[in-house]
Amino acid sequence: MSHIVSIKTKVTDPAALSAACRRLGLEQPVQGTATLFSAKATGLIVKLPGWHYPVVADVATGDVKFDNYNEAWGKQSELDKLLQAYAVEKASAEARRVGHSVTEQSLSDGSIKLIIQVAGGAA
Repeated sequence: MSHIVSIKTKVTDPAALSAACRRLGLEQPVQGTATLFSAKATGLIVKLPGWHYPVVADVATGDVKFDNYNEAWGKQSELDKLLQAYAVEKASAEARRVGHSVTEQSLSDGSIKLIIQVAGGAA
């Protein structure tokens, strides 16, 4: 039996965030405090391509803080790629942790399809 799942991403797993950064060829996240335009944010700091200010993930709350000034200081698509990569890495790791196999397919619209084969069952 097949199931379609939508995921609202909260960034709570440092290992999955690191894996997402590796997947995208980004520098590894660094714990610290970053200055955004008019505020500071503490958490795992990720530098996105073309962004003036970094993205900061607070893994305690799952919140991601950023300031791209309506894309004047960074394209939303770069953050979307990071969150998508994080969701793929986290979902894959959790599925494998409980013994399921995972197959990934990149789709023409830029989305990623994960096929999770339940151990001893049908997809």
